[in-house]
Amino acid sequence: MARSLVDILTSHASNQPDRTAYRYLVTGDSGGEIQDISYGRLAARSRAVAAWLQERGLAGSRAMLLYPPGLEFICAYLGSLSAGVVAVPGVPPRGRSQNHRALTRMRRLMADADAQVILGGREVIAALGTMAEHLPELAEITCVATEDIPDEAAGSWREPDLTADSVAFLQYTSGSTSAPRGVMVTHGNLLDNERVITERMGHTPDMIAEYDHELFVSWLPVYHDMGLIGPVLNTVYLGATTTLLSPLHFLQQPGRWLNAVSRFRPHTSGAPNFAYELCLKHATPDLLDGLDLSRWKVAFNGAEPVRAATLRRFTETFGAVGFRREALYPCYGLAEGTLMVTGATVGVPPTLIEATETGPHAGAEDAAAVSSGRPGAGTTVVIADPERQEELPDGEVGEIWVGGASVAKGYWRNALATRETFRATLKDANGANGVNEANGQDSGRKDRTGRFLRTGDLGFLRDGELFVTGRLKDLIVIDGRNHYPQDLELSAEMSHWSLRPGCTAAFSVDGGGVAGGPQDDVAGEQPVIVAESAPEAAGEAEKVIDLIRSAIGEAHGLSVRDVVLVHPGTIPKTSSGKIQRRASREAYLAGTLAVVGAPATS
Repeated sequence: MARSLVDILTSHASNQPDRTAYRYLVTGDSGGEIQDISYGRLAARSRAVAAWLQERGLAGSRAMLLYPPGLEFICAYLGSLSAGVVAVPGVPPRGRSQNHRALTRMRRLMADADAQVILGGREVIAALGTMAEHLPELAEITCVATEDIPDEAAGSWREPDLTADSVAFLQYTSGSTSAPRGVMVTHGNLLDNERVITERMGHTPDMIAEYDHELFVSWLPVYHDMGLIGPVLNTVYLGATTTLLSPLHFLQQPGRWLNAVSRFRPHTSGAPNFAYELCLKHATPDLLDGLDLSRWKVAFNGAEPVRAATLRRFTETFGAVGFRREALYPCYGLAEGTLMVTGATVGVPPTLIEATETGPHAGAEDAAAVSSGRPGAGTTVVIADPERQEELPDGEVGEIWVGGASVAKGYWRNALATRETFRATLKDANGANGVNEANGQDSGRKDRTGRFLRTGDLGFLRDGELFVTGRLKDLIVIDGRNHYPQDLELSAEMSHWSLRPGCTAAFSVDGGGVAGGPQDDVAGEQPVIVAESAPEAAGEAEKVIDLIRSAIGEAHGLSVRDVVLVHPGTIPKTSSGKIQRRASREAYLAGTLAVVGAPATS
């Protein structure tokens, strides 16, 4: 039985050395230059990196991985694991143009992880050499371009002594509500979550054979859990083939993603909701004419709120080229759970709860709540009252708690946060039956004993399916009523064509006065909306603001304190595309928002 992905890679290299593990689209274009690597070559390069680390006595230490998109990161990541070194994926620097915020994050991660070595591509290592004055700690850290490690080094590789509890890597959280923390993901966590992904996404041996081993197409950043644990590591876990392209190449031309899916015909591909919106925005007749999406079986959508409107429009637009509604696959996960917690059922359209059932958007089909699916086998999902820490019945909103072997070990060198987040217990463990009597399906709600991960996310269960409603700390409470910022943001975005989907922040401020905002004598918290607006609508700013106010007043019964329209791309987001509402609120209070329309006054 495999103890780690290292054992699995060794097996693939022996049994299918010539099979392509990954191909990389160098220019992002399916018809352009392609680099690929076989399982035999992947194992050899990983062992060369591992041997280099072992010879320098670095087993057990932390190695920061700084790579541009491409295949070298994968060799370094698997090389670190093969050496018994804890990998720390990071965002590579961009030379002298690196901004202050990115440098601050890099410094924080290097210090927190106590990294003793930096592995990177040649250009990255060269760029680090020019940044000594900004990162003086580099003087104490060994930096190496792994391309320069010779193949012959693999001959001295020694198999590491790994157990299920050995830490494989630190996944630093993207920090949507707090400073980044290093999640300790063990080898056992990785294997269990790959099992969950495989089971929930239907990655069976028969499917792999049917698709000729073409498993994923992905442009997702590999330094983030969604791009790493899913497309990259599930490929190694199953011995399949995956096509990769750069996130930048996707953002430049979103059609490249769909072209790659059309050409390489994988079973699975996906991204956060905003990526589907970008594809819709660029869905020209020329793009559609060249696509065939009929083989796309799992189009996963996670990491940020899944919009019913996006699912509908994507199906309507790309149904003409073979995309099926049954391929839509909302899912939910987080770094602290390694990645996947719940996922839809393959081949079944997503479950929606119409707005008439959920409240303020009565009659608005596009505002329906979207199910994130069911837990994987062995994963327990509980909805708990965050204060009383008692389980809530189906349909009631509370904090999402998760149990199972995929739940990570804790936060690196942060015992207090680990105890608060990873060691929760239910005060009343007499939960509901773990089997849904209506359909006989396991709801993932059997075990009520033991410790749970407190996700900080809000949601509810219905017929065994999870519906995510927001973040606990982002909850807006006005006059004793709870309002989810996602609901306010959706109402705002639906009010005018110029408002960019997934680029609105709703939060509350005290009524006593704000720098750059209106002043009044109203006590208590009041909602504020900050929304990115298309530049061509700058002349309609007042009209757009009025429409936002009306939409939120009508749908939620709220009087909005302030509405601010800002330039595209200026609302703070995490590396996974989640809105940073706290950072947006701080910018609003400081008067530093990039305003394109004058703020309206109450």
